[in-house]
Amino acid sequence: MGEPVSVSVIALDPVLEAGTRSALSDRPDVLMVGADDSAAVTVIIVDDVDERVLDLVRVTRAAPHRPEVVVVATEMAQPQALHAIASGARGLLRRREANAARLTRAVLAAASGDCTVPPDLLDELLDPGSRGPAPTGAGLSERERAVLRLVAEGRETCDIAQTLSYSPRTVTSVVHDITQRYRLRNRAHAVAYALRAGLL
Repeated sequence: MGEPVSVSVIALDPVLEAGTRSALSDRPDVLMVGADDSAAVTVIIVDDVDERVLDLVRVTRAAPHRPEVVVVATEMAQPQALHAIASGARGLLRRREANAARLTRAVLAAASGDCTVPPDLLDELLDPGSRGPAPTGAGLSERERAVLRLVAEGRETCDIAQTLSYSPRTVTSVVHDITQRYRLRNRAHAVAYALRAGLL
């Protein structure tokens, strides 16, 4: 067994935070550190995966020491799981499934670069069509995919417009709509998001 993985916990509920820290403290392969310390993995415990939580995941991942993130949520369906992973989460667990052993496995997997997702959510993420139509906002239209594929190739707006027989204004509008809908910064972020989320 190598060095223990340093882990911090963020929770809006101090009781949940204390309980999680206590559960992980007994694990020999985990070293609990404070929220202000440089942790290899940060566990974020929330009720729902909403925009505020996605922003928290992004901010946590952008910290100077770039910790991996495991999100533990009371409720999490396929669209929320998709957005959490695209925002940078390496592990997803529902609170009812997050006992000390499972949480430790998710933390260790995240630290080694692997991703942990509940099996039912994994099935839906790998084959969203198998459960019926994708929820609103969970995917991209064919036009959006076509534009992002060409953006991913490094093509300029005018070239994309000519290739797809759209006006440059339409191409700009499509990219703008995607960045606004998913709260992304720019074209490159939109492509990265779509690739990580399996939308391209």
